[in-house]
Amino acid sequence: MAELQQQMGGGSSTDEQQQKQEESRARQEEMKNSILVQVLDQAARARLNSIALVKPEKAKMVENMLCQMATQGQLPGKIGEEQLKSLLEQVSMQTAKKTTVKFDRRRMNLDDSDDDY
Repeated sequence: MAELQQQMGGGSSTDEQQQKQEESRARQEEMKNSILVQVLDQAARARLNSIALVKPEKAKMVENMLCQMATQGQLPGKIGEEQLKSLLEQVSMQTAKKTTVKFDRRRMNLDDSDDDY
């Protein structure tokens, strides 16, 4: 009986921890949105929202970068759409994946397609 009470009691503490984590996430998200509203003009905000629909990880990176720059005082005023585009290009260059193509020529020599005719 005591074990059941401990399990039930333990379950509520994890629920409380989860609620606290969710509340802290919600507060952080609200704080980030308020910073972005202050930093971005309407067109830049719309562009960032449309990017978030297509590439959410890239939008999160740009949002975090903007929040960090705003808290450090690196932004002189509101960011327009053109400045946001340049930030997006910088993020794209940092996260660009380089693709390489490798031909396996030995396999080409082993395949004798001339014998089929």
